[in-house]
Amino acid sequence: MAFMEKPPAGKVLLDDTVPLTAQIEASQSLHSHTEYIIRVQRGVSAENSWQIVRRYSDFDLLNNSLQISTLSLPLPPKKLIGNMEREFIAERQKGLQAYLDVITTHHILSNCEVVKKFLDPNSYSVNYTEIALQHVSMFFRSEPKWEVVEPLKDIGWRIRKKYFLMKIKNQPKERLVLSWADLGPDKYLSDKDLQYAVKLLSSCSHPYIYKVTFAIANDSSALVIRPFSEKGTLKDLIYKAKPKDPFLKKYCNPKKIQGLELQQIKTYGRQILEVLKFLHEKGFPYGHLHSANVMLDGDTCKLLDLENSLLGLPSFYRSYFSQFRKINTLEGVDVHCFGHLLFEMTYGRPPDTIPVESFPPAPSVFVVSVLECILTCEAMKNGMPTVSRLLQMPLFSDVLLTNSEKPQFKVPTKLKEALKISKECIEKRLTEEQKLFHQHRRLTRAQSHHGSEEEKKKRKILARKKSKRSAYESGEEHSAKYSNSNNSGMVSTTKH
Repeated sequence: MAFMEKPPAGKVLLDDTVPLTAQIEASQSLHSHTEYIIRVQRGVSAENSWQIVRRYSDFDLLNNSLQISTLSLPLPPKKLIGNMEREFIAERQKGLQAYLDVITTHHILSNCEVVKKFLDPNSYSVNYTEIALQHVSMFFRSEPKWEVVEPLKDIGWRIRKKYFLMKIKNQPKERLVLSWADLGPDKYLSDKDLQYAVKLLSSCSHPYIYKVTFAIANDSSALVIRPFSEKGTLKDLIYKAKPKDPFLKKYCNPKKIQGLELQQIKTYGRQILEVLKFLHEKGFPYGHLHSANVMLDGDTCKLLDLENSLLGLPSFYRSYFSQFRKINTLEGVDVHCFGHLLFEMTYGRPPDTIPVESFPPAPSVFVVSVLECILTCEAMKNGMPTVSRLLQMPLFSDVLLTNSEKPQFKVPTKLKEALKISKECIEKRLTEEQKLFHQHRRLTRAQSHHGSEEEKKKRKILARKKSKRSAYESGEEHSAKYSNSNNSGMVSTTKH
């Protein structure tokens, strides 16, 4: 069976980027061990929650799987004697809760497969590597000139996207990368339009877009082949990482945190903004900018994974921009993601929090000016600047671009209209998610305000006043009744 003949499976409706939170609700001691009952919630809706039961040994296995990150994670230590005592169990529960808090709030760890499987086994029971291999095998039956050299295990952050190092049989020294991905929750193109759009990617020629050698899609997944670069991505340069290493190993805990030179920041930033402007003018949705999606070719940055938005895959930074209602277009998303990338190029690490309250010293005040108009609280409230405005800012306006390659990417009118509708649907889902988030935030603030000590005191004072008032009013009422009964008594006596 050829790749295109695969039976329909439909798109994946689950958005893997929606954060999971976990709260240990109780513990129960059995004969030889203790089980912890954990409430896991996806997103802000309490209705979208479930219970899991885990032992300390399960936490230990998870922690061992995360050791590749080289992060120092706060898992409570093992204890062989006295581990069934009530006080010890209560203390361990606190420690395990702190551990869960760390891994669910760490941007990279929280999105990795082992954490998702630990917290949501029902949604992540499938072996995606096996599925990818099945699809790739089908593809090779119809395209026998390609050959797999080796799987590139976990080099990306997506659970449902797998990579393989390839070669062409008659060109054995040339290396390519094949990526396979499921269709995501934002796939709104018809199967016919999707297949045509993905096929079109190999005809795209632009000095700042990484060349696609071959691309094909069916009604459940897509497969894209590109040249393999030994130099790796912009993220590999920043973190001084080896491209073939797993994502957790490369980027969780860099040995040396150091930003790029000012000239690199200016040049790479200008090149990336130029290609974003080009895509926006073409009406081609992107929304997937981050430093691991930018390939380095000499001193030139080239954008990767243009297929992601066509396939409906959620963005790496979605959990950030879905909190801010003013970032409600894919153009705005691209600019917000550019802010993250610029911060990473400047400081050699991602921001600690979004919005950013203050910026460390940078190689130029012009760098900070750009960051301030994208990543600050004020920027989130006012909305993102346009790409054109960023290009006019002093940091990028004087950069001389030497590449003379003429961009070529012909998108037929009919497909352009389909892409426009797809983009509107993606933005609509984002807006709905942002609305839910803000409703939840307002409710949480109201509950927090209601539960604060100051509010409790106010309510006590009001309750006392109300109590005094009602006591006073009931006293007056009693006096009035007594007075009325006396008067009626006097009237009856008079009548007698």
